[in-house]
Amino acid sequence: MALAKVFSAAVVGLEATPVEVEVDISAGLPSFTIVGLPDKAIEESKERVRSAIKNSGAQFPTKRITVNLAPADIKKEGPAYDLAIALGILVAAELIPPVDKDIVFVGELSLNGNLRHINGILPIASSLQKKFKEIILPAINAPEASLVKNIIIRPAENLKDLIFYFKKEKSISSYTKKFNIQQPEKSELDFAYIKGQEQAKRALEIAATGNHNVFFFGPPGAGKTLLARTLPTIMPEMTNDETLEVTKIYSVAGLLPTDLPVINFRPFRAPHHTTSNVALVGGGTYPRPGEITLAHRGVLFMDEFAEFPRSVLESLRQPLEDGIITVSRAQGSLQFPAKFILIAAQNPCPCGYLGDTQKNCICTPSQINRYQKRVSGPLLDSNATRPNAWHWGRIA
Repeated sequence: MALAKVFSAAVVGLEATPVEVEVDISAGLPSFTIVGLPDKAIEESKERVRSAIKNSGAQFPTKRITVNLAPADIKKEGPAYDLAIALGILVAAELIPPVDKDIVFVGELSLNGNLRHINGILPIASSLQKKFKEIILPAINAPEASLVKNIIIRPAENLKDLIFYFKKEKSISSYTKKFNIQQPEKSELDFAYIKGQEQAKRALEIAATGNHNVFFFGPPGAGKTLLARTLPTIMPEMTNDETLEVTKIYSVAGLLPTDLPVINFRPFRAPHHTTSNVALVGGGTYPRPGEITLAHRGVLFMDEFAEFPRSVLESLRQPLEDGIITVSRAQGSLQFPAKFILIAAQNPCPCGYLGDTQKNCICTPSQINRYQKRVSGPLLDSNATRPNAWHWGRIA
C-alpha cells in the first residue's frame, strides 16, 4: 500500500477542524516532504517522526515520502500532527494494517517515540465528537479530553505501543474515568477580610451583582489591588457550561494546570501597563487569545490605567460593548469571547496624592489635567447607559 490516509485536527481560534494526513510512498531517491501550509514546527517534525519510528523498532522507508495536510487553505502549526504523520507512514509502508477512518490522531512525538502533551485537546475533542467515534492521544492529555462525553478516548504512552496495538499484538484500554467538575477550592483572599473602604466595597458588590465595571481612584497603598483581587470571591460560581468555555480558552493558550485539567474558578488577569495591544486583545500570526479573553467570565484588573498606551485602552471599546473581540488577519477573521468585569485603577494625579489628607500633592493643575485626560471620554461614555456601566469609587 503506497498511499495511506489518517486524520488529525487543526485548532482554529477556539474550535477545531479535521485535517486529512495523506502519505504517499513512491520509488526514487530517499526524501521526506510535507506540503499543505505547514509551519516551521511541522517541518521539524520530519526529524522527530523519523527518529521515533526507528526507535520504536520499525524500519523507516528509504523511499520518496510525500505527506499532504489537507485542506491546504488552513495554516497548520504546532507539533500535534507528529503522531498522525508517523502512523500514516507506517500504514503506507505496510508496516501496520490500515487504520479506521473514524479515529483522529493527535500528539507530539519525542525522539524515542514517547508521546508528549499538546495544547488544545479540549476544543479538538469537543469539536470532533460528532464526526469521529474515537481519539487517540497522549496519555497525559486524557483527563482533559474526558470532559467531553461523546467520544472514545484512547490514551497512549508511546508510538511502539500503538504499533503493537494496530498489529493486534497488544491492547490499549480506552480512558473510562470521566473527570467531574468540582467546586473550586476556597481562595486565600476573601472579600470579608477587608475592613473599611465601605464605598469601594459597595462598588464591588454592585459590580458582582450586575456585571458592571469599576473605576477606582486612590493614592498609592490605599488597597486598590487587594480590593480588585477579592472580587472573584463574591461573584457567582461558574456553571458547567461556563467552566467548559473558560477551560477551552486556557487549553488553547497552554495555561491549564498540570494537576487540574479544568478551570472551575473565576479567572483574574492583571496585565502590566506596558502590555502591547496584541497581548491584551489577542492576535499574532496564528491568532491566540489575549488577556481580555483569558479574563472571560472573570475579572480583568488594569492597574495604573492611565499609564497604558492610548491605543491599548481604545481597543477595549468593542469587547466592553459586545462581549467579543474580532481579530482580523489576511487569512480571515476570528472571534474570541471577552465577557469580563473590568476593574480599572489609577492615581488621581502623577504623584498620586491629590486629595490625600496625610500627604500634599506636588502636581501642577496642568499636570493633573493632562494626566486625567489620558483616558478618553468615549471609552467611559460608551458604557454609561449599558448593563456594564462604570461604577466609580474613590479610595481614601
